[in-house]
Amino acid sequence: MMSNTTSLNASEGINPQVWKVAAVVIVGPFMTQMDSTVVNVSLSAIRMELHSSIATAQWIIGGYLLALALMLPLSGWLVDRIGAKRLYLGCFSVFTLASLLCGSARTMEELIGARLIQGIAGGLLAPMTQMMIARVAGKHMARVLGYLVVPIMIAPIIGPVLAGAILKYTSWPWLFYINLPIGVLGLLLASLLLPSDETSIQKRPFDLLGFLLISPGLACLLYGLQHASDSDGKLILLLGSVLTMAFIWHAKRKGSAALIDLELFHNRIFSTAAMTQFLSNGMFYARQFLIPLYLITGCALSPSKAGSMIAAMGLGMMCSFPLMGWLTGRFGCRAVSTGGALLALLGMLPFVWMIQYEFSSTLTVVSLFVAGAGHGMINIPSVSAAYASVSRDKLAVANTALNIAQRLGGPVATTVLAIVMSLAASIYPASGPHSFMTAFVLVIALHLLALVSASRLPISMHTPN
Repeated sequence: MMSNTTSLNASEGINPQVWKVAAVVIVGPFMTQMDSTVVNVSLSAIRMELHSSIATAQWIIGGYLLALALMLPLSGWLVDRIGAKRLYLGCFSVFTLASLLCGSARTMEELIGARLIQGIAGGLLAPMTQMMIARVAGKHMARVLGYLVVPIMIAPIIGPVLAGAILKYTSWPWLFYINLPIGVLGLLLASLLLPSDETSIQKRPFDLLGFLLISPGLACLLYGLQHASDSDGKLILLLGSVLTMAFIWHAKRKGSAALIDLELFHNRIFSTAAMTQFLSNGMFYARQFLIPLYLITGCALSPSKAGSMIAAMGLGMMCSFPLMGWLTGRFGCRAVSTGGALLALLGMLPFVWMIQYEFSSTLTVVSLFVAGAGHGMINIPSVSAAYASVSRDKLAVANTALNIAQRLGGPVATTVLAIVMSLAASIYPASGPHSFMTAFVLVIALHLLALVSASRLPISMHTPN
């Protein structure tokens, strides 16, 4: 799977070239994560400065996410067509330029337009990290990703602090101008350290019909799931489902020439890893959606106290990530991912007891830490197994398929959870923690599904040529 210059020798450890690539690709997700966090926190301040309605201002976030979803299916084809290094440099340049345009905007319409450009670049930039690491790290991908995920997780932590400082001491355009030095650094590192990959370029024909079906289909699915409670959201969700089903029919007929090669899912390891990722993301977003509601609405805690408790989940994930390489190497993908899913499940069970009997702050913090630590053990081994199961020439399209599965997991889980909670509220109108029992049972069922899926991963990784 790897060339001699990037292969890993067990007696020498990881080739330095791997860490050079890692140092480059970590800048992209760090910048996009921090940018999203900063903008989300500052939305109300931007809206007031530009004298806009809430509905219009929401497109600063919504437009970015939809543009990102539209471009995501293109990433595999573009990597094959022009090469990962060229695409990475191009996306970084566009994202940095779009950040300058965002800061220079003087109307809400100009800002939304610039954010759309950011989303186009981000939709291509975001999924490339895993793929570029997979190309050089091979069987050591779990170890490398374990270290890389930590700084990515730090970005959402420092983002709100940075946004608060900027809005206190200067004006909102600097929320976007802070991307400029990071972007310049990323471009410099990429041009100097990323290896040339021109020999891996494949002149694959462009599947125009597939793009016209899956890109708007994916965008409609994500938008419709997030607005499923509205009549317009239901119609958009239906349209997204029809377009996606049409793409599946088209891709099956077209085979490996389709924009997304569905034959990848005939590979049992890859399909199992993709399902594990789908369920894992669903678990994560379901907890993020349910637990704050339970603590604030059901247990009458203040938002600040609830937030400090929920932070234990992120702390647990950050503690487990650096251990992923050693654990996966020592025990294998299946054992680590299954053990993580079991820990995450055990972290949710005390909430059922607390709903039935008595709330405990200490038990809540411990449970969320355990759930976070377990969750951090699921993703990296399953992602590593997915990439190890495909040949090098299929990495780009495999990366696209895996990222789509990941992105759909969260909206699907939160939409189903919201519907169940709405139905439960109409049947059991009582307020307080007892009204959350059905929702937590559903979340626990989701954890059980993830446990079953993780248990079907391979014992260890075997990298194909």
